[in-house]
Amino acid sequence: MTGKIVVLVTGSDGFIGRHLVPYLAQRGYRVIAASRIAARFENPDIAGVVLPDLSRPFDWQPLLHQCDVVVHLAGIAHRTVPDELHDRVNHLATAELARAAVCCNTKHLILISSIAAQSGVSSDRELTEDVAPQPVNAYGRSKLAAERAVRAAGVPFTILRPVAIYGDGEKGNFATLHKIARLPVPLPIGALTARRSILSIENFCSAIKAVMINPSMRGETFILSDPISVTVPDLVARYRISLGRSPGLIPMPEKWLERSLKLVGQSAIWERLGRQLVASPAKLIAMGWNPGPPSATARPTKA
Repeated sequence: MTGKIVVLVTGSDGFIGRHLVPYLAQRGYRVIAASRIAARFENPDIAGVVLPDLSRPFDWQPLLHQCDVVVHLAGIAHRTVPDELHDRVNHLATAELARAAVCCNTKHLILISSIAAQSGVSSDRELTEDVAPQPVNAYGRSKLAAERAVRAAGVPFTILRPVAIYGDGEKGNFATLHKIARLPVPLPIGALTARRSILSIENFCSAIKAVMINPSMRGETFILSDPISVTVPDLVARYRISLGRSPGLIPMPEKWLERSLKLVGQSAIWERLGRQLVASPAKLIAMGWNPGPPSATARPTKA
């Protein structure tokens, strides 16, 4: 392992971390996989360590002295918690990490933020890095505050704002959508036309490698998404076909579906199903990231 770049991955036991850790090890990095419960790995280039509770201050430096690069995944997402806990875990713990990284001469801190730091669950305009951030909830505000803390600390950094990520073990919106898609009934979403940006876990991992090896990407903030957006009917149809079923989508008029969902108190679901959220990865691609094609269950039928 002598001479290998050592990467600390915080939150390594989450959906993203379980993909990223072996991905990096397979590409010649030594990985310190930090999580609340230390895991054991057969690969000698992966070492599991305990990550303390981020809701309480602790000394990051013993971990940082062991690594060259940090990919900071750890935080709170897909959970309903008090606003103060979002701020403590997602913002203040990240600020402490960034300050400690300066003291330890960490070569590169890669912060995994979120598109929620820039927007709500929908946006009438295409999102780029030049669009002023307007988070709408405590999670998004805590992520934006974490970004600002990292920039202010003085550590070499790259900030990534991924959209919803899909892949084996996915959580959040994709897990919910695929659960609905598995229902053995027709779904009244066939007429929806709003496009949504998504991101494969494979493309997420390749983006991490790209920013690690490209010095010009340091000091930058990037939106991270697959290059082609999709519609919800696209996603559901492709997923059902992958299960050997017919799409089973009924083209109910959008206004009817919107009114029906709002009538039963499901406005938030309408925002995710019927409204646009297109976030462009053009900046990252222009600087050298080469994303792969979407998976069969997420590939759109048209651009």
